[in-house]
Amino acid sequence: KPTTTNRQLDTLRAALRKAVEWGVIDKNPMQGVKRLKVDDDERVRYLSAQEEQRLRAALIKHDTDKRGKRDRFNDWRRTRNKAALPGRPEGFVDHVHPLVLLALNTGLRRGELFSLRWSDIDLDGDMLTVRAAAAKSGDSRRVPLNAEALAVLRTWHKEGKPEDEALVFPGAGGERLTNCNKSWASLCKAAKLTNFRLHDLRHNFASRL
Repeated sequence: KPTTTNRQLDTLRAALRKAVEWGVIDKNPMQGVKRLKVDDDERVRYLSAQEEQRLRAALIKHDTDKRGKRDRFNDWRRTRNKAALPGRPEGFVDHVHPLVLLALNTGLRRGELFSLRWSDIDLDGDMLTVRAAAAKSGDSRRVPLNAEALAVLRTWHKEGKPEDEALVFPGAGGERLTNCNKSWASLCKAAKLTNFRLHDLRHNFASRL
């Protein structure tokens, strides 16, 4: 999309400008390249009250379905005299539910959520810090946590008992998530949400403010 293209053009232009400054190249070849025109009247998407209810119901169903699937699989293993796998926790079965709720209540960007570590969260002070390295602006900032955000993080922390420097929403092997496109698409389908991106949760947060 034009906004993405412009962002990439700006990044490349800045890198080449620095290369000129350092004497690596003589001239910035992107000098004179214009940004694409963007429609400033583009509609900002956010959730209606009914859509938010459906999204929350889909999150609960996501956890319930995963627990049921694990229980059925364990029943199958027991009939074959095999050891059962650990049952799914009662709180959140994986990162999907708490990640979406935290986005809904803080307005954090996807990359900020993926880079968030437990050491960035002060559960006693009701505050979350977005590190400069994870922020789009390059500046760190502090984000107040409301009651639901705190409850979500406390439950998620209690279930995992992670180290302070561990990622809040780790991917496979504890590595940083790169995307959650598949799970988000499934949630949107279950909640009957159309034309709604994970980033739009940020718009939804702003509209509520």
